Amino acid sequence: QGEEHSKACGHSQFGRIYEQGHYPEWDEDHPIHFVGHSAGAQVVRVLQQMLADKAFKGYENTCENWVLSVTALSGAFNGTTRTYFDGMNPEDGKSLRPVSLLQLCRIGVIIYDWFDIPWLKNYYNFGFDHFNISWRKIGIWGLIDCLLGNAGPFASGDWILPDLTLQGSIKLNSHLHTFPNTYYFSYASKRTSKVMGITVPSGILGIHPLLFIRILQMSLWRHPPDVPPPYKGYRDEDWWDNDGALNTISMTHPRFPVEHPSQLVVKDSDCQPFLPGIWYYKIVEGDHILFIVNRERAGVQFDLIYDSIFERCRKHAFRKNPTMPNHIS
Repeated sequence: QGEEHSKACGHSQFGRIYEQGHYPEWDEDHPIHFVGHSAGAQVVRVLQQMLADKAFKGYENTCENWVLSVTALSGAFNGTTRTYFDGMNPEDGKSLRPVSLLQLCRIGVIIYDWFDIPWLKNYYNFGFDHFNISWRKIGIWGLIDCLLGNAGPFASGDWILPDLTLQGSIKLNSHLHTFPNTYYFSYASKRTSKVMGITVPSGILGIHPLLFIRILQMSLWRHPPDVPPPYKGYRDEDWWDNDGALNTISMTHPRFPVEHPSQLVVKDSDCQPFLPGIWYYKIVEGDHILFIVNRERAGVQFDLIYDSIFERCRKHAFRKNPTMPNHIS
């Protein structure tokens, strides 16, 4: 699979080599709790599916039970209408509009990766090393080819934004499972409220200034009338509540094309007992970066969320009861 995919998309099959993992003991008997933010939550789901599918050559003993729990902070499970505002075509969810914010980002990323300045790449890496678009490898003509859209990640469609459109997420979700032995919890963020039946940003003071306009935009989203809806039963108003980057409906649990088992959590007793195979989700007031960037800005809510995550992980630290020394027969 990996070899076929890399050939089709024009990149190396393998990227950076990590000689030693952080947790070499990782296996079904030593499973891991994962916490993912935004698209990272969907990446964890893809990883778990790949473990279940034994997709890693040389590791035939993997299975879905290597993942004990998945906690999502503003997880991008069902895509976002933000992608269309920024430049993705609602017609196909794959191509970019010629004039858009994403086109500017595309040009900037290509030039950044082409210059391949080590200290800059150590500071921030866009993750395109496997496309080999450094000036050392492709030269000036290769750069021009990438900028013209004939080569590189944006030519192949093998980058994150197509997967974050509603169409792309539906395609991705169609082969991602919720597994019966894994615990799932999701925090869905929302920075909108209804005023006289109209969805608007909920106040100005608590919203990051860079996100305020984006929240307002997303709360006014209208799917183009001349474009077929992304799924049967689609309604614009379902997608108006948002946190500036993702729609709240997208963050609760996988919904499209098939809705996975879920339970809204209003108070702690709503998830007691906390059962595997069900997406428990909580709606929290906050913009998309409130719980990841600045602890001071989020205040006590920041600590409460992470305390609850760690407490939940500790409570479900074992899938099976551990054998203690005095229990050995």
